[in-house]
Amino acid sequence: MLRTLFLLFLFFITIVSCGSYWIYKYHLTAPLPLYDNLHYTVQPNATLRQVAIDLMEKEVFNYPTAVAWFSLARWQKRAHLIKAGEYIIPKTTTPQQLLDILITGKTIQHSLTIPEGWNFRQMMAAVRKHPKLVQTLGELDNKAIMAKLGWSAQHPEGRFFPDTYLFPTGMTDAEFLQRAYNMMKKELKATWEKRDDNLPLKTAYKALILASIIQKETAIVEESPIIAGVFVRRLKKKMLLQTDPTVIYALGEAYDGKIRQQDLKVNSPYNTYIKKGLPPTPIAMPGRIALSAAVNPADGDALYFVAKGGGRHYFSATYKEHACAVIKYQLKVK
Repeated sequence: MLRTLFLLFLFFITIVSCGSYWIYKYHLTAPLPLYDNLHYTVQPNATLRQVAIDLMEKEVFNYPTAVAWFSLARWQKRAHLIKAGEYIIPKTTTPQQLLDILITGKTIQHSLTIPEGWNFRQMMAAVRKHPKLVQTLGELDNKAIMAKLGWSAQHPEGRFFPDTYLFPTGMTDAEFLQRAYNMMKKELKATWEKRDDNLPLKTAYKALILASIIQKETAIVEESPIIAGVFVRRLKKKMLLQTDPTVIYALGEAYDGKIRQQDLKVNSPYNTYIKKGLPPTPIAMPGRIALSAAVNPADGDALYFVAKGGGRHYFSATYKEHACAVIKYQLKVK
């Protein structure tokens, strides 16, 4: 009797083992019936059960495979670990590999580049037209956008770091702005901590304002600290900064590509031809080089500079030398 029971037990174990092996081999390790790579999206808050049902409806899984796949995840205690997002599933993928893909969260990443020197208006135009960002801010004005994001006391200009950002499907415009804002906050803090001891700038925000002007004035990287030195010396001497980019910012959309004599007299706190010191806010988004230059300007005695072509400038210590440079490089008089 005991021998018979033992043989029946062995038979049962064999059947279960063979069945488990068959399920594992033919339903979890065999490639999915895909003729090409599968573009698949796991919706936010979707459960593994919902994903399994959806894959059955799309004829990626049959019923036994779906049950085996779901059971595997439950047995491994990983069913709750799947991540929402947009995926590319290679056509040779097995159900077991698919589970790993959804858990590791290797989603398709979209990108949006915010160039150095852009202003907030330009950035918002790019954010609003990006097809993969979920639009939640609509056509809110700058003040309303900052209030919506929780920064109602702050002016938006210069607060967002220019960079190429990668993000998954489903990211909102507000989340994108939060990320760029946090990046600028981090970069500015790190830069400010390495500032020169003899700066005429009392706060990191003042450095951000100066960096934005340097960003707009500089086309050649190595000139950034030199131009920063000019502005810092002018600030120390209580001289007008007299920088064209601030006038252009003051003109806004009225700027047509040329600065005229009357533009230099426009009554605006951003017009550094008539207002001493820095403008009230940044005029653009500075990158790392401009930020670093603002707090670590180059030594020297130059107080003036003029564009001489190719993005480069001629620097002068006296107004007389500067006037001659203007005649030579701007008026083209030899």
